[in-house]
Amino acid sequence: MAELRKASIAFSGSPLDRADNLRADPDALSARMDWKARLLLLDGLTPALDSAGMLVWGTLADAPDNAELVFLGLDRSDGGEKACFACVPPEGDARPRMANPDLWAIMTSLAPDQLALYGGARSLVDWHARHRFCAQCGHSTRPAKGGWQRSCENCGAEHFPRTDPVTIMLVEHGQGDDRRLLLGRGLGWPEGAFSALAGFVEPGETIEEGVAREVLEETGVVVRDVHYILSQPWPFPSQLMIGCVGTAQGTEITLDETELVEARWFTMEEVQASLDCTPDAPMRCPPPHTIAHHLFQWWVAQ
Repeated sequence: MAELRKASIAFSGSPLDRADNLRADPDALSARMDWKARLLLLDGLTPALDSAGMLVWGTLADAPDNAELVFLGLDRSDGGEKACFACVPPEGDARPRMANPDLWAIMTSLAPDQLALYGGARSLVDWHARHRFCAQCGHSTRPAKGGWQRSCENCGAEHFPRTDPVTIMLVEHGQGDDRRLLLGRGLGWPEGAFSALAGFVEPGETIEEGVAREVLEETGVVVRDVHYILSQPWPFPSQLMIGCVGTAQGTEITLDETELVEARWFTMEEVQASLDCTPDAPMRCPPPHTIAHHLFQWWVAQ
């Protein structure tokens, strides 16, 4: 477990100080909006990169007129202290760019701290772009607390950026060298692409209950002894992936074809072969920036 936590989990480890005390003090935050403040440059939700593949920063003068700004945190990397901001995309400008075919290539090219910074900014500005109106009365809302809240201009309701918990779980059966792992292939996935089962935690259930329910719904397999392994923020748009492992009581699969195309049991050797990308591997391993990849590594290391 300790070895796993040394590995960099994509979208985690932001170098910024979130500086919550500044969010609640409009005057103090306004004082930070000076010539030293930096603005993360985005095209909708897609980051601008320089020739070295780094995120591009401008000044607040680069923000469009009347743009909504969100405070990302304080950058102390060079010994100083710069306030960092991002613009909320104009109405109707954010969603089409979520499917940018170049985005995955951009993300895999970013250094871990850059990816973490971008992921947090993306989730925050995307939430603002999708919550311009009050869910309580329907009137317009405006940013508050540095962009970590929206307040209704009519009824005064307060709305906060959401994080949706998603369980992603390894389901194992057997002992020692006979251990096997239950993996699934989702609708529309390429042939041979398998990953850990996953699903949203629903209201009124624990993480452990969410794991057991999702596995039972998708494969008909009963799971017990669920344990937490690690987590990953996932800004598409705002999930927290909660990695777990559980023990299956049996191996018979009853597939929910509305959720999965295929579900199979894989041996330790087969999972290792997928991690090694060997030519004869029976499946394609999830990409290295995913929590599923880290879970696979953890499992074979046990």
